[in-house]
Amino acid sequence: MSRKVVAEFIGALLLAACVVGSGIMAERLAAGNAAVALLANTIATMAVLGALIATLGPVSGAHFNPVISAVALGRRELDARTASLYVLAQLAGCCAGALLANAMFELPVVQASTHVRSGGAAWLSELVATAGLVLVAFRSPSTDQAAWRVALWIGAAYWFTSSTSFANPAITLARSLSDSFAGIRPVDVPGFICAQVGGGIVGAALLPLVAGRKGTA
Repeated sequence: MSRKVVAEFIGALLLAACVVGSGIMAERLAAGNAAVALLANTIATMAVLGALIATLGPVSGAHFNPVISAVALGRRELDARTASLYVLAQLAGCCAGALLANAMFELPVVQASTHVRSGGAAWLSELVATAGLVLVAFRSPSTDQAAWRVALWIGAAYWFTSSTSFANPAITLARSLSDSFAGIRPVDVPGFICAQVGGGIVGAALLPLVAGRKGTA
């Protein structure tokens, strides 16, 4: 159990550090071109997701996301104690990763983001992105398959959703701690998390309707 929880913490930390850090780097190098910055942020996120899921999936399932752990609990793939420990590790890991990214780029370690992300379109986007993530993750027949499938889904959703596909409550909270390209105002976090929880419910409800082998998260 300790190995699984540590794997979730490390994976969440490195995922958040990459999302936030690549956003900072992209913004600095893109010279004001938001499309180039988003593309760079997308590629880095896809790469780290694939690598982390393939590396840590055999240990913990590579959830890195409270919604995924909650759906696994509902499907009786995790017990309540394990799911609770996973969620705590994911929240702590993602927040630590955001602070680490700030430090690596010589920014104040603890910040409050001022990046506005709110409104019905953004919330609908988060619902869609999270529901799709649940479908892709749980219909992947192995962690090796999940590594590229989840990475591709998140990469695509960066571009076809107006919210740029956070799809993860732990990442959402973490991104409020960095006033950078990938950030989100703390006041906007609850709306995103509610939409993500809704997306998790929708995705879980759709799973029995989708043909395919039972997969791993």
